[in-house]
Order: sequence, then C-alpha cells, then structure tokens
Amino acid sequence: MDFKLSEEHEALRRTVQEFAREVVAPVAAEHYEQHTFPYEVVRQMGKLGLFGLPIPAEYGGMGGDYLALCLAVEELARVDSSVAITLEAAVSLGAMPIWRYGTPEQHEAWLPRLASGEALAAFGLTEPGSGSDAGALSTRAVLDEAAGEWVINGGKAFITNSGTEITALVAVTARTGPQEISTIVVPAGATGLRVGPGYSKVGWCASDTHELSFSDVRVPAANLLGQRGRGLAQVLRTLDEGRVAIAALGVGLSQGCLDESLRYARQRRAFGRSIGDFQAIQFKIADMELRTHTARLAYHDAALRLGSGGEFKRQAAIAKLYASEAAVASARDATQIFGGYGFMNETPVARHWRDAKILEIGEGTSEVQRMIIARDLGL
Repeated sequence: MDFKLSEEHEALRRTVQEFAREVVAPVAAEHYEQHTFPYEVVRQMGKLGLFGLPIPAEYGGMGGDYLALCLAVEELARVDSSVAITLEAAVSLGAMPIWRYGTPEQHEAWLPRLASGEALAAFGLTEPGSGSDAGALSTRAVLDEAAGEWVINGGKAFITNSGTEITALVAVTARTGPQEISTIVVPAGATGLRVGPGYSKVGWCASDTHELSFSDVRVPAANLLGQRGRGLAQVLRTLDEGRVAIAALGVGLSQGCLDESLRYARQRRAFGRSIGDFQAIQFKIADMELRTHTARLAYHDAALRLGSGGEFKRQAAIAKLYASEAAVASARDATQIFGGYGFMNETPVARHWRDAKILEIGEGTSEVQRMIIARDLGL
C-alpha cells in the first residue's frame, strides 16, 4: 500500500492550501462574526474549479475523483469550516446525486452551472421530526397525472446552501406512496416554496442554513430524480459518500488546531520558558498529531475504496466517526493550550471549537456510525 498522494493530488492540495491561506483566512473572522455568506470567496472557488472536481469534463467539471474533493475540503477546513461545508454540501450532497441519478436532460440542465460554482444545489432530507431515522419522512409528493406535475407538501430542516442568492435547486426526498420514497428536484423560487430565516447557529456561522416549507409546490413530472421509489436507497448512498468528505473536513479542522497550537506553544512564554517546553503541552500536541494522522489515513482509505468502485460503507462510517470525534478532542485541547485567548472569538481555535461539535451530529450522528459499523460486522 502506498499512502503517498499522486503528483496531481499533491498539486491540488498545495493549490487549495495556498488559496485557503491567502483568500479564505483574511476574511473568515469577519464573515463568521457577521454571519454573512462569503459570496466572493465562493466565486473564486468556482473559478478555481473546486465545485467541479468530481464532475465529468463534458459537463464543465474537472473529471477528478472523490479523493480530490476530500483533499480540497480538508485544506479549506484548516482555516474555515464554513467555507469547507459550503463546498462539501454543494458537491457531495448537491451535485453528485444529480450526476449519479439524473437523466441526460437533467445533467445538461443543472451540472454545468453546479460544476462552475455559478449555482449551488441543496439536499432536502432532514425534517423537524425526523433526523437520524431517514425513512420517517412526512413530506409528501402526489403525481397529478393530468397536469404532468408533482405536488409537494411538507417541510425540511437544517438544509445547507438552500437560501443563497445563487441556490439553483433542492433535491427533496418525499413520500410518493404508502411504502415509497422518491427524490424530486425543486428549483429555487418555485411557487409555494418558502425559505425560512437563517438559523442562529453555534458554529458554521458563515454557512447558509435554512428551514424549508412546501405548500402545494408544483414541479414537472420529469423532475423525478432516478427511479420512483428508490429515493431512500439514493439517500443512503449519498450519505455514505458525504461521510467521507465530512471526515476530511474533520481532519482539516483537527489539523488547523494542531497548526495553531504549535505556533502558539513556541511563542507563548510562562515561568520563563516557552509553554512548548512543558510536557503537559507537548503531550496534548502529540495527541493532536496522532488523531489527525490516523483520521487522515481512514478517510483516504474510504475515498480510494469509493473511487475504485469497491465496498466502502463501513470504512466511510469509521472515517466519519473517528475524524469527527478527533476534531472535537483537538479543538478542546487547542482551546486549553491557548488558555483565556482560546475563549476569545478573535482566535481561529475559538472558531474551530465552535465548529467541531456539529461534525458528531451532521450527516449521521456518532451513534448512527456505530450502528452502521456493528451491522456491517454482522451484528
């Protein structure tokens, strides 16, 4: 096994690392504090090709693999998780279902704009009354055969990228029969679609997140994504893929905590010495490196299995579980190393601390990941 990145992947990683340092980092604190969406950063990410990394070149993408997307997400998360989750959700939850399950007509209609970053797609799964239980949906879609339209009623909660000025669509999961769940593409601005106010969140403060409600929303019957009744299977596959990218985000956050802690430990002095001379600090930083390195290996393994067409469900759950818990632990340790300064929002570790917890919840809680792993082991 060779864990060294290819020349192409390493070049991409360095490019995104430089972009994150020079473009994202200088404005991250301002957007975070003001709870504003970083449109200019997103536009530049589009020009860099990040939104099209795993999309075929024929639709304006880069024709890369899923590992390429994960590397970009990791490097962005080292400085700002809000920007990282914007990319992750737009591609793995938004564009990839269109690519994997869409018709040629849907590909032509949506993918070029999504791959260029000119438009964002959202994934409408979670509801106010159903989170981890993905099959317990109350949103319903009835086919009006005479009009050739789906009529959708219900609501969704915590939907990323659903209310920006460049949001183009939401892929909505809904009950289309007594024991049937399907996915339907709803264009932004559809009559009857209401986008609620942005949430006041603990973290990811520069990420766009809204509640959605559907009141007799009508869309063409051709907006069905994939086969009718296969919506739950599509959701589960999409979440499996998304967990690999979320693991990469957790690794990036953990690496960011390590970067900041190393810098601070060398410059901060106490009792006449750099605090990095004290074993208590050294051990915390060593543990950060241990967690970050191990989590990175886990998501690389899952991403490569995904890219080769092999089974990766268990590996995705392992990577997501370990990386998210590693991120929380590293953020806690980094805050402790920074002391009082770590509790001030002006420091990057304070943002990392606030951003870390959601990684143990979103796209499958830690408890759900353990369920997946146990079931895959035959229990």
